[in-house]
Amino acid sequence: MRTYAIAQHTGTDPGQCDATAVRTSPDGTRAYVLLDGIGRRETTHRWALSVARQIAGTAARRRNAEAGLRHVYNLCRDDAIHYGPSDKAAAVVAVKAPGQPLTVAWCGDSRAYLMERGIAVRLTEDHNKRRVYPPTATYPYGGNRNRLTSCLGSDRTDEDVHKLYRHPAIETATREITGPCRLLLASDGAYEPHEDARHCLFTECDGDDLIPTVRDLVNLAVDTAVKTSRALDPNQVYADNATALLADLAP
Repeated sequence: MRTYAIAQHTGTDPGQCDATAVRTSPDGTRAYVLLDGIGRRETTHRWALSVARQIAGTAARRRNAEAGLRHVYNLCRDDAIHYGPSDKAAAVVAVKAPGQPLTVAWCGDSRAYLMERGIAVRLTEDHNKRRVYPPTATYPYGGNRNRLTSCLGSDRTDEDVHKLYRHPAIETATREITGPCRLLLASDGAYEPHEDARHCLFTECDGDDLIPTVRDLVNLAVDTAVKTSRALDPNQVYADNATALLADLAP
């Protein structure tokens, strides 16, 4: 049985620039990558597909999520002409090596969740203005969650980003896997509608068959976003493109 599945929905946009990649090294290390490409240009989509594969291959070989993401982040920063000076994406990477903890690395607001013991545990912290300016009594919505503070394709170093926003360009997390569980990588178009509607993400990801489960997850995200935007303004119906990767993990 296949142990991972991917689904995408373009939402109400005519196109999307998201990309995913999965690579497995000879020793059984597997890397999962999801990029939420910024914009709608076909050149950005091709760029995202290419760098997602490169990140996944490097992360699987090096058995570490940060090693894969940082390698390509630096290539994009140092060789903008070859990698596309205007192409950018929110990136999240997860790597599971045999006998090792799960490692996660990210830049931007794509997220990683671990489904275990009946709850969805979020492993990432968004790189956006809402994190920098969290909601307060005076400003209940905080900063703009759609304004990224770090992303793949940026020319900023960790020090640059930390000086501006008090977090590095790339962050990491490590999680011990003690039993069978499920990993979710998701773009903001896939998780925000569920979060805003207070859906139980664990329940949405708990189907027996990964393929229809992840497909239903993104379809419901888009349907929810459409209904929410229509209720606010029937003339401005909108749903962001949604991409998700769901994988079963074992210790």
